[in-house]
Amino acid sequence: MASDELRSTVEQVGDRFNLGEYEIDAYLTVLEQGQLTASEIADQTDIPQPRVYDTVRSLSDRGLVELRESRPMKVVAIDPEDAFENVQDSLEEMISELEARYTAPARDTEAVSLVKSRSTILRYLEEVIADAEFELSVSLTPELLTRFEADLKEAIDDGVSVDLIVTPANEAPDPDEFDYLEVATTVRARRGITTPVVAVADGNYSMYATQDALRDDQDRYGVIFNRSALGFLVSGFFGTVLWTTAEETLAENGVAGTYPRKYASIRRCVKDVLDEGGEFYATIDGRDVEVGGPRVVRGRILDVSFEVSEEVASLTLETEDGEEVSVGGRVAALEDVEAHEIHIGRHEPPTLED
Repeated sequence: MASDELRSTVEQVGDRFNLGEYEIDAYLTVLEQGQLTASEIADQTDIPQPRVYDTVRSLSDRGLVELRESRPMKVVAIDPEDAFENVQDSLEEMISELEARYTAPARDTEAVSLVKSRSTILRYLEEVIADAEFELSVSLTPELLTRFEADLKEAIDDGVSVDLIVTPANEAPDPDEFDYLEVATTVRARRGITTPVVAVADGNYSMYATQDALRDDQDRYGVIFNRSALGFLVSGFFGTVLWTTAEETLAENGVAGTYPRKYASIRRCVKDVLDEGGEFYATIDGRDVEVGGPRVVRGRILDVSFEVSEEVASLTLETEDGEEVSVGGRVAALEDVEAHEIHIGRHEPPTLED
């Protein structure tokens, strides 16, 4: 199909389906009754009497109804199979041609993408959830929790550790009626419709969107962070602003995890070390805070620092040569090393392949 033919087909299909509220109401009402006068359509819908004639003529122009010029004029339904037959053929041909021209955007071509389409935001949200290999932080409305329930279950089944916030809290499913531990490791509820929709996979690939964007309301936008150098912004926002102010715990998996284990969030790592107790070893893949270059350190965890507010978390390693190295999270300034990936083991420092 040539470019001008494809453009014409897209325009024709778009025109056929570009129905306003009055047109939709009138069309469905006529379909249900089979035949109505303009006055009867006005009586059975909220369409003002002066707008009925323009509305049904628009439907007639699109080939969806037939107008019989009697007194009074009658609006007769056309069998939808006949009305949409040509459109269906054109739509299938158009989709095939568009698919042939579609080139999937490379995720790593841009560090940040701004998207305004609800469907695109949802597609990225699904992709971030599926992308998580070992750690997922996600803030969802109850509606989105239902939509992505199967995806979250799959992540849990694959061994991904999931921190889930459900917001607004007063609309969250009752824990007695919804098995939160099938979809998350720890679940909290947060008040307010101002809480954004957030997803962070392994502290790296992440997205942020307003709830309004997913209600198809005003202020529609979502931001996608494709690289860890910027994705930590969303991860840090989730950990310090959202998670710490989500005060109601809906469910928490108290079962000790298996090791070696990998973390993107030092907050989560330190909390697990404190909760499970005993001796731990770590391998840190990160960056030297003073020099700025990459740095890998291994050793026994000598000490941890964790405030009750969960806003501050760090750990101290004792390396094989007896050096004490302090480790912080992203954009660490007071510690020696900024951790990008944290590998924890029980008996010895894990290798990075673990």
